[in-house]
Parts: sequence; structure tokens; C-alpha cells
Amino acid sequence: MRSRLLFSAFLWIISEAHVILLTEMFGEIRTPNFPDSYPSESELTWNITVPDGFRVRLYFMHFDLEPSYLCEYDYAKVESEDQVLATFCGKENTDTEQAPGQQVITSPGNFLSLTFRSDFSNEERYTGFDAHYSAVDVDECADKSDEDLMCDHYCHNYIGGFYCSCRFGYLLHTDNRTCKVECSDNLFTQRSGVITSADYPNSYPKSSDCLYRIELEEGFVINLQFDDVFDVEEHPDVSCPYDYLKIKAGKREYGPYCGEKSPGRIETGSNSVQILFHSDNSGDNTGWRLSYTVTGTPCPDLRPPVNGKIEPIQSKYTFKDQAVISCNPGYHVVKDNVEMESFQIECRKDGTWSNRIPTCQKKNMRLS
Repeated sequence: MRSRLLFSAFLWIISEAHVILLTEMFGEIRTPNFPDSYPSESELTWNITVPDGFRVRLYFMHFDLEPSYLCEYDYAKVESEDQVLATFCGKENTDTEQAPGQQVITSPGNFLSLTFRSDFSNEERYTGFDAHYSAVDVDECADKSDEDLMCDHYCHNYIGGFYCSCRFGYLLHTDNRTCKVECSDNLFTQRSGVITSADYPNSYPKSSDCLYRIELEEGFVINLQFDDVFDVEEHPDVSCPYDYLKIKAGKREYGPYCGEKSPGRIETGSNSVQILFHSDNSGDNTGWRLSYTVTGTPCPDLRPPVNGKIEPIQSKYTFKDQAVISCNPGYHVVKDNVEMESFQIECRKDGTWSNRIPTCQKKNMRLS
């Protein structure tokens, strides 16, 4: 009974030994019995794993396996996690066989597998192979193939990894790769101005939510005029799922806007406007530019008093506009029984004048 148990354990050890795990930063791999002939009916796999941030480099110092059509009999197969990188046999390359020669194989990630297999018989003596592997640092900063792993602005490589940094005025996103801007507190209080997406006309930052506020006192209404050039990432089938621009003016909302069609002119009818611009973590679009102006609430037309005049003369008076009433020579402005040389009125936010037009009376005329 004991002998049966020992024999079973021996078989289990032999079967488990078909896969060898290698985790050192370098090493040597040889076929069984090297440099003597390798045994028939053998299959052995070496799984090499190195730390993240490294790749595995493998090359052969000696290679001598039984040649066969498309390496059907004996072979050395090199694989990564999801693909076969090479299958070798023979000693030299032929039309149907590939030998490694001086070729160096580098894994796409931090894992590489080497499998040796021999069939049931060899007609000649073949010595196998002597291979060496080492961990090599990945220069992530030089690898531009994967956009998701690229730094937005600056990439700094070090042994075993890399890190990203951003230009002045930008913040590194929590994904440690994307550079965003802090743009949630842009306030405009002048009666005219220009607003653009960050970095315009260059590509706008990713992963950002920018808020631009135009705030003017009641009595003014804000008008927006977008430039014809408008470039915000879009989707051909879904309305603005990635990047978009939205406008809120009082109780009105406009947008979302994306793509290449400019919103054009928007008369908001409000003295308070919020412009929200959202961008996701991808894309390379240039954004937008707008200019804004304000118009005031209009007041009724003015007519000068008899024997008087109004300055300045305008076809239209709006909020905050002022008018001065004066009289012709020999006349005084009279307002509430008070004589004066001139009288000033102002257009108010509700569209009314601050006072009525005074009269002009002759000088030295007794006031009643």
C-alpha cells in the first residue's frame, strides 16, 4: 500500500513539473539533458513573469531541434498572454521552418511563455536549446500606440514605470494621465467681451467642466455671437454624448451643442447667462469662441420742451442712457417751481424715465 502511494506521488510531481514558474529578473532556460540529446515525448513550459513596468526579452544562444514541415514534430513555441509570438524548429531557416538565429523576442507585457515539445522519436541526435531571458524596462513615454496610456502633456520614464505631469495652469486628473483645467469660476461683468474654450484655437483640455458666467445688473440683456468656426467632439448617432456646450439664461436653456455647426447668434433676453462646457477624457478638438454684447431695456422716445432742446439726440434710448434738457437763450428750465440751467434724466431698468421732461420759461418771468 505504501509503495502504491509513493508511486502515485511520484507521478503527480512529474506531471506538475511540466510547468515551471520563473519570476526572477533574468535567467537561463535549457532543454532537458542539454547539451546532450533531449528525450522523446517531452513537453515542458516555462512561464516567465516580471514586475509591472517591465517586459521580457528572450533570445537563444544555441538552438538545434528536429526539423519538420511547419514544425509539426519538435518545436519551441513562444507565447504572450493572448498570442503566439513565434514557433521554432530545426537549426536554420528554410521555406517551411523557422529557427531563431540571432532574433530577440520581446513580450508585449510582463509575461512570456516558452514551451518545448518533442515527439515520440528522433532519427538523429538533436541537442535542444539554451535560451536566456531578462526583464527590460518599458519606456512608456516612447510608446504612442495606446492612447489610453499616454500622458496628456509631459511623460517622465523611470525604471519600472512612468508618471505624468501637466503644463502650468493645469491639474493632473485622478487617472494620473489626463491634464484638466480649473475653470469653474469665470465671471464677466463688463458690457462686452470675448469668451473662448481653454487653449483656443488649440485643442481644449480633456476631463474638464468649465463654467463661464456673465452677470450684469437688471435692465441689460445679453446677446451671444459664436464664431463660424466651431469644433466640439460629437457622435454620428447620439446627440452630444461626449463633449458639449450648454447655455442657461434665466429660465431659458440652449443646447447641448457639439460638432462643427456654430450656434450662431443667441439673444438670451436675460441679464444673467451661464455657459457650461464639458469635455470627456478623449478627443482632439479645437473648441469655440464667442463675443458678447449687451443691450439695455428701451425707454420711450423723448421730445424736447417748447423753446428747449435735448442732448444727446438719439433714435433710441436704453437703460442707463442719460439725456440733458436745456432751453434756448432767454429761457430757463423750470422743474417743480425751481429755475435751473439744465436738467438731467436717466432711462431706468424698467423702461421708464427717471423724471418727466421739464418746461422752458422766459427768464425773469414770475413763477406761479
